[in-house]
Amino acid sequence: MFPQSRHSGSSHLPQQLKFTTSDSCDRIKDEFQLLQAQYHSLKLECDKLASEKSEMQRHYVMYYEMSYGLNIEMHKQAEIVKRLNGICAQVLPYLSQEHQQQVLGAIERAKQVTAPELNSIIRQQLQAHQLSQLQALALPLTPLPVGLQPPSLPAVGGSGLLSLSALGAQAHLAKEEKNGHDTEAHAEDDGDKSD
Repeated sequence: MFPQSRHSGSSHLPQQLKFTTSDSCDRIKDEFQLLQAQYHSLKLECDKLASEKSEMQRHYVMYYEMSYGLNIEMHKQAEIVKRLNGICAQVLPYLSQEHQQQVLGAIERAKQVTAPELNSIIRQQLQAHQLSQLQALALPLTPLPVGLQPPSLPAVGGSGLLSLSALGAQAHLAKEEKNGHDTEAHAEDDGDKSD
């Protein structure tokens, strides 16, 4: 009797061990899969953060270059203003009294730039820059007949806001030239009418 009960007890024990071992293995497998999924999601998040970091570094470099370019442009413009003031001061004594008053008035008006005028100028420069970008994008898309050349955009050196300011300056000069020609034409027309 004793051996039978011992045998039956020992036969029951291995089944229980088998059950718990396979159950433990399944639990370990599930935990491992969960850890693998967490690792995968953390790796994806880490890759996303690394790409965001590189994008932020790219933006930082771009803004640094823009601020450096703006600083150089500001110093350049200040030097140009200083030299032009010197030229005006040298030329002013050679003008007649009437012209001296006109020039002095024009110089004073030029010195009094208001914020709305600056905003207007900046808006015009941005529009000119966006227009040139759209034209640059549209040029390759439209096929031209054989023998025709696409219209060329003004060549502007530099990058970022320097090219933007150069484009704006070109547009502003072209506008002033047009206005100057219009006023000259009106003056000639008026002179012809008075004769």
